[in-house]
Amino acid sequence: MFMHNKRLQYTVRVSAPDPALANLLLEQFGGPQGELAAAMRYFTQAVSEDDPGRKDMLFDIATEELSHLEVIGSIVVMLNRAPRAGLPKVWKRKASCIAR
Repeated sequence: MFMHNKRLQYTVRVSAPDPALANLLLEQFGGPQGELAAAMRYFTQAVSEDDPGRKDMLFDIATEELSHLEVIGSIVVMLNRAPRAGLPKVWKRKASCIAR
């Protein structure tokens, strides 16, 4: 049912690292009104829908919400990526262990 295209639907660019903004975007990613919650709401509505047309539409919307997760997640990663370059070596090792 789901198909993953290896390219992002939208070009994502970040000009400078900004961990504070990344933290705010995490709310949009997985918060109560975020993309993950929206995708799950549409998905559960689709599963319980009897009308084939509405069911298909709800599954399409849920899939689109999942694609938004990928875009927001990519932005969060980009916003957090560069600060590690300036960390002391001890912190870099800890950061790389956490990332795994």
